[in-house]
Amino acid sequence: MTGVPKVDAAGSSAPGPRRPPGRHRPAAARRAPGPPEPPDPLVAQITDPDPRIRRRAIQALAERDDARYRTLFEAAASDPDVGVRAGVAGALGRLARAESREPLGGLLEDPDARVRAAAAFAFSRIPDRSILPRLVARLDDRSAEVRYAATLALGHFADPSTRSALTDRLRDVHDRVRREAVLALDRLGGDTLVEEIRPYLRDPAPRVRIAAAVVLGRRQDSTSVPYLAERLAKAPLWERPAIAVALGRIGDPRAVPALLAAAQDPNPSIRVCAIHALGTMRAPEAGPTARAALADPAWSVRGAAALALGIVGGPEDLGRLGPLLRDPHPWPRRGAVYALGTLDLTETTPEIRERLRDDDPEVRLAAVWVAGRWADDGARSRLLALLRDARPRPVRSAPTLARGEGAVRLASDADERLFGALIMALGAIAQRVGDEGIVGHLRELYGTLPDAALDAPVRAPAPLGPGGPPVPLRELFERVLAGDDGEAGDVC
Repeated sequence: MTGVPKVDAAGSSAPGPRRPPGRHRPAAARRAPGPPEPPDPLVAQITDPDPRIRRRAIQALAERDDARYRTLFEAAASDPDVGVRAGVAGALGRLARAESREPLGGLLEDPDARVRAAAAFAFSRIPDRSILPRLVARLDDRSAEVRYAATLALGHFADPSTRSALTDRLRDVHDRVRREAVLALDRLGGDTLVEEIRPYLRDPAPRVRIAAAVVLGRRQDSTSVPYLAERLAKAPLWERPAIAVALGRIGDPRAVPALLAAAQDPNPSIRVCAIHALGTMRAPEAGPTARAALADPAWSVRGAAALALGIVGGPEDLGRLGPLLRDPHPWPRRGAVYALGTLDLTETTPEIRERLRDDDPEVRLAAVWVAGRWADDGARSRLLALLRDARPRPVRSAPTLARGEGAVRLASDADERLFGALIMALGAIAQRVGDEGIVGHLRELYGTLPDAALDAPVRAPAPLGPGGPPVPLRELFERVLAGDDGEAGDVC
């Protein structure tokens, strides 16, 4: 093997998805034929006698996320080395092509648990329900890692036919499996869900208790409020952020005293989540608590306080939020930008434009979101400059302080969000001022992007937490080019 198979992005000779009418790639963007590419040495290494070299080649090729290598990966699924087979399963999962279900199905029956687990994980990314019976069978696998991977994959499918099998996993001896079963059942929903999950607030394993708190918070289970409020003061440190976030999502006033106490906790992480929760539930006490926390010595608390004021504050907070735009740490600056934008304090427009040049990507992202919300034509040139350097990037899940919707993010995923945010912001400006030049620029950019990039999910920024489900970049472009910029943050 000395080259890459000449197949399309779907891994076959079938034509790819057609572009909508009027959205064809301009002639200038079509690549002229050039000299043949030299053989890729990594492709040859897949058949190297040394299994270590084969493993590294599979991993390196997988990181390219190129569907042209699918047939090579599938051919390596019968490799005698366990590490190679596990790498093949991971590589096929990254490509997420339904055509790979048969070789992956074979790996799901592999004699080695590591390979079976990797195959189950891979199926979480391939929306082919014909594999459900085989995943359900893996729920009884002798390996806890395989049971965990199968539970996670079935949670992604959220198919009602798997409810009984997933409910059985709530009694699994391994806590990782029980936790994933709690989260998988949450995706299924149902009238009896909260009654099924509530007992697991008392599970012996912290990770299961945290998952149960997340689910009951998302489901706004007011019955669990007294117990959660009591646990907020007594639970181990690593559980308390999830409990605070859950109480905020439930929004029951009975939780306010416990959250106010947590807002004064010695640990900054607890203060962050308590302030976040008070703001989320719009408690009357949230405003005074957040204003006092703007001077907190911990940067994470100052950032949370600014975001909370974006929900419960008002024009009277302009003098408090403005100075945070010059905070030495980027997180309070980010919070202040989002808060000023959410409160529509447009007198700070020059300062927000300046934040488009901030050294920190999260602050720049926040400023892009505000420029789109306000449809600020004065920010156009800077937004276009940012768009020239931005690239569509695959969505990752940014680490959070407490898992679940509404959780407070700790690590930046601004690079993944920026491209979609810029498209939305420029679309909002074009719609407001009726500028066909911006629309033409966006349409030309749309025509130059490959199908793989257009079909990939993207996120735009949202003021609080990781936001909702991502959407395909193609859909985002179509909405913007059709003049539908939507509500600020509705794509997040």
